[in-house]
This record gives sequence, C-alpha cells and structure tokens, in this order.
Amino acid sequence: MENTLAPGLYIVATPIGNLGDLSPRASMILSQADVVAVEDSRVTAGLLRHIGVKRPMQPYHDHNADAVRPGLIARMASEAVALVSDAGTPLISDPGYKLVRDAREAGHTVVTIPGPCAAIAALTLAGLPTDRFFFLGFLPSKAHARAEAIAEVAAIKATLVLYESGPRLSACLAALAEGLGDRDAGVAREITKKFEECVTGTLTTLAARYAEAPPRGEIVIIVGPPGEAPPATEEDAEAALVEALTRLPASKAAGEVARKLGLDRKALYARAMELKA
Repeated sequence: MENTLAPGLYIVATPIGNLGDLSPRASMILSQADVVAVEDSRVTAGLLRHIGVKRPMQPYHDHNADAVRPGLIARMASEAVALVSDAGTPLISDPGYKLVRDAREAGHTVVTIPGPCAAIAALTLAGLPTDRFFFLGFLPSKAHARAEAIAEVAAIKATLVLYESGPRLSACLAALAEGLGDRDAGVAREITKKFEECVTGTLTTLAARYAEAPPRGEIVIIVGPPGEAPPATEEDAEAALVEALTRLPASKAAGEVARKLGLDRKALYARAMELKA
C-alpha cells in the first residue's frame, strides 16, 4: 500500500478488548505510519498482526517519554508518526499530552482518529446521569492521599468516572462511600469482551461484594452525583456563623455563610453583629 499520509502526529484510538472495534480509518493510519509510538511494543505488535502489517515501533511511556519525545517531534517534520496506547484513546490517563503539546508548538499537523475509550463506554453502561460527568483517572493508592482527593470532588454535581485495579477495588469503593456518602454507583469490567459486565448498586454494597473476591484487570468505577442537600437549619447557620467570626469580620463572615448555606446575607449580618456585641 502506497503511503499517502502527510507528515505530522496521528493520535489513534485502539480497541479496549474487542479487536473488531478498530475502525477502518485507524487501521489505515497504522498501516501507513512511518513509525508508531507505543506503550508496550508487544501489545501493539499483536494489533498490527491483526490487521496484517508490520511497522517500525518506538516505545513511548512514562519512563522514557522525556528522552524520546524530541526525536519523535523531529521526525514529524518529514514523517507520519502514529501515537497509540495499549488500549483505548491515547492521552486518557497516559503521558501523551506532552507529545501533542510539543508537536503543536513545533508547527506540525496533529490529527485525531477517535475510537474506543473505557471511561465513556462504562458511563454508557451504568445507567447513571450522563449530562455532566467528571473524569478522575486513578486515585492515589495510599489511604490519606486518596481521602484528600475524594474530598476535593465531593461537592461536584456530576457523575464521577475513575479507573481502578482489581486488587484495590473494594478499598477504593469503601473510601468513596466514606468520603461521598453511600451514592449509587457502577463497576464496569471486561468492557467489549465476552464476559463484559457492569454491576450496579450503592458504594457500600459494591465494596462488600468485591471485598472477598476482587476481580482481575482494570476496572472503571462510575459514581452518581450528590443528591440535593437538605435546607440549612437555624442551628447550622448559627454554628457556621460563630465559626466564621473567629476568622473574619462580621460582614465577610455573613457573606461566607450566606454563600455556603444559601441563606439571606442581611439577616446573617444582623445576627453576626449581635454575636459580636
């Protein structure tokens, strides 16, 4: 096949399990690229065998990206460089964005060939709200750092999507339940494969399910958005105002509590002045 690809960077999504999901366009790009930047050459070699071609491969991953990137950028001036991950869409939880950034800065053409993405596929399986979602990638493995990361997103009014490994799944689900409340959630695995499944339930129910029998492989967790918070009581307002007055003058304290609890600022300011008196 004659190479008709213009020089530049081609971001190629690859199957996340079922090889039949490789698009004809992705197959054409991989067949004609001058070099394919890969996470693991063994994985991509299998994909290339599936489409019946051999292409030069350049490992490009977390451990060598800084050293390899300049050479790939230089090659883009006269060659077509395809970027793939082991599975799914490049740049999603992997280091590819720096290659795209540097290619653009160098003035090279950048083309995307969209396709499978585990996060999006799992979101469609879970039956949770999809009008707004927030992708977290992998949470930290250590308990304290993981709890901090969960606290940062607890108030986001969107469905949360994150990746996790099988052995850490139950602990992650339990930490999510503790930090977010017992929300509706789903656990998707083996997506696009013969034994694809998406198990749904509350976070605590799912944590218990996988505590004794953690699944293998990588998992996608989908967590529903928070429910509507109950209206603040007078006791809530009083406690928040007393605390804010230890840090702020009355006007700013009243403003902070009004924004936080959705209450009337003027009434809070009047109460703040009474407390200060």
